[in-house]
Amino acid sequence: MKYPIGTQTFSTLIEEGMVYVDKTDLVYNLTQKRICFLCRPRRFGKSLLISTLESYFKGKKELFKGLKIDELEKDWTQYPVFRIDFAQGGYGVEGDLKKDIDKHLAQWERQLGIEKQIDKSGSRFSDILAEAHRQTGHKCVVLIDEYDKPLLDVLMEPMEAENRAVLKEFYGTFKVADEHLRFVLLTGVTKFSQVSVFSGFNQPEDISMNSKFDALCGITKDELVSYFDDEIAVMAEELEYTKEEMYAELKRQYDGYHFSEGSREDGLLDIFNPYSILNALSEKKLKNYWFKSGTPTYLVKLLDRNKTNMQEMLRREYECDYFMDYKADIEDPLAMIYQSGYLTIKEYNRKRRQYRLDFPNNEVRNGFVTLLANNYCGSRNDPKNLVLDISDMLGECRLDDMRDALSGFFASIPYDANYQERVWNYESHYHYTMYLIFTLLSCYTVLTEKENSRGRADIIVETNDYVYIFEFKLNGTAAEALKQIEDKGYAEPYAADKRKLFRIGVSFSSEKKNIVEWEVV
Repeated sequence: MKYPIGTQTFSTLIEEGMVYVDKTDLVYNLTQKRICFLCRPRRFGKSLLISTLESYFKGKKELFKGLKIDELEKDWTQYPVFRIDFAQGGYGVEGDLKKDIDKHLAQWERQLGIEKQIDKSGSRFSDILAEAHRQTGHKCVVLIDEYDKPLLDVLMEPMEAENRAVLKEFYGTFKVADEHLRFVLLTGVTKFSQVSVFSGFNQPEDISMNSKFDALCGITKDELVSYFDDEIAVMAEELEYTKEEMYAELKRQYDGYHFSEGSREDGLLDIFNPYSILNALSEKKLKNYWFKSGTPTYLVKLLDRNKTNMQEMLRREYECDYFMDYKADIEDPLAMIYQSGYLTIKEYNRKRRQYRLDFPNNEVRNGFVTLLANNYCGSRNDPKNLVLDISDMLGECRLDDMRDALSGFFASIPYDANYQERVWNYESHYHYTMYLIFTLLSCYTVLTEKENSRGRADIIVETNDYVYIFEFKLNGTAAEALKQIEDKGYAEPYAADKRKLFRIGVSFSSEKKNIVEWEVV
């Protein structure tokens, strides 16, 4: 099987016989709209979607032979198509964005025989669209990939205002030239609803959370089975899994994205990360392909500036606008983290119309929490190594060794790391550090702050043979922590469980900045 890894051109993919997950029925449904916006994480197939639309609107019927759209489309009209891919440029230097846009405009003017008479990009583009409509007799199609990259390149830098102004003028075209437009699609990672980029024209229809287009980018479980079942069987044999176990591992590692609340009947639709799943099937290995392909610099900037506490962030339910609209004037990175693909929808409360967010899968959780831990703790020791050690210790019930490993990690954190957090709320700082460490234990079921009718357990870890209930006390005693486990009934749900249960009370000293008591029952 020939995998289209790194191939973003639809014609190349088809002509070279690469595997193509047929989504052309959704593409056809999309083309019945006029001006749309689609937000998806990086490497989720947005560029391939743009290329597919370009081939469709240029009437290249031969490329779609045998695909779903072949039975839906009868006319195959050839429209004038104007495409810009901002992903190819770098926009951190003054004037670069305008030069890039002007280059495209000049090329289209030459093709149409237009003599440039004005300098404003929006007016020039309007003239181009009008002339193309006049010459061909067909309205125009505009496809813009990664519309937000010129802003993300300079986020929180002086150049951001200039690039925003350039884009605002350019996108103003779509209001002036409305009568000449057949279809417009803008794709990106983020939705900058409050930075006036789109104020020059009517807001595009945002299909990012339209359940009808959930599967437009990415791979569903049905598609995985339909297109890759034989390859998964081969992968299972090579890695010594059963085929059912292989599907379960792929799901834990790469599945779990939800881009809407789903239908009332079927609920959330699971989407696999296409970049990771294709790489895993090609190499027959379970690795962190998507996360290792690069953490965006804009996200690192936001995390550094905002001192993000994921434990607090994931406790709440949110209305849609809170995580779908990035507001550049507030210091809250939630929307950016969600839209970049590091969080996804996990539950939807239809009565309250609110969403609960969480990490989509093991690949993202492990990579992102490791990034947070390194950034937050500033330890001289890699938290991933600590987690691997703790994983073995919990599996083998070596709790004294685990105590020593945690104590050594806390001792390695520099005194000045997160000094302000320690001064104002040391208990929160300590709990958050423990949360980051335990969240990385992806091989076990880890429940942080699990609630019952009487309280909230700090951390519960479930392995195949053991259940561990941890309660932490700052400047208290381990005995008090154990008493709380008993008084609040944290162990009651495991009364009939055949696994051996341990209650661990831990006392942490803000003066010594380390564990001082550790008692196990």
